[in-house]
Amino acid sequence: MSHRDPTIVIERFSEAHLDGITALYNDPAVARQVLQMPYQSREVWRKRLDPDNERRVALVALHQGSVIGSCSIEQYSRIRRAHCGSIGMGVAVPWQGKGIGTCLLAAVLDVADNWMNLRRVELTVYADNEAAIALYHKFGFDSEGLLREYAVRDGRYVDTLSMARLRPAPTA
Repeated sequence: MSHRDPTIVIERFSEAHLDGITALYNDPAVARQVLQMPYQSREVWRKRLDPDNERRVALVALHQGSVIGSCSIEQYSRIRRAHCGSIGMGVAVPWQGKGIGTCLLAAVLDVADNWMNLRRVELTVYADNEAAIALYHKFGFDSEGLLREYAVRDGRYVDTLSMARLRPAPTA
C-alpha cells in the first residue's frame, strides 16, 4: 500500500469476492464512473473470473475482508496487439482519494511490466473524472485523444479520454 495501511490487502479476484464485486459495481455512484451496467447479477461477475484465461489478471482491494476496489488488466489476444493490454478499475466511494486506486494500479502495472511484458497499457476514462485522470498521469499515462459522446451516463452522451502508458524499451 502506498500509505502503508496494514488493514488493506490486495488479492487476486476469486469466487470468495463475488458478492463484494457485485455490490461494488452495483453502487450507482461507482457504476456511473465505469463502463459497467448497473444491477449486474453475481453470475455476470462469476463468468468474468475465467480462471483459464491467463491473459487477464483481476485484483481486489480488501478492508477487513470486504471488497473496496478492483483493478484488472487484460492482454489483447490478437498477435499484432499482444504487446498491449487494457485496464479497468473501480473504487468504493468512501475509499476514493485514500490511496486504494494507487495501490491497485501499482500492483496491476507490476504484473503488466514484469510478468506479462506489456509495452503499452491503455484505458478510457470519463473526461470529467479529474481524480482518476490525475491518478493515471501519476503512473505515466498520457492522453491520446478525446472520444466524443463515447458512452451514456445519466441519460446523456459523455466524452471519454483515451489514455496510454508506454513502458520504455529495456536498454541493453
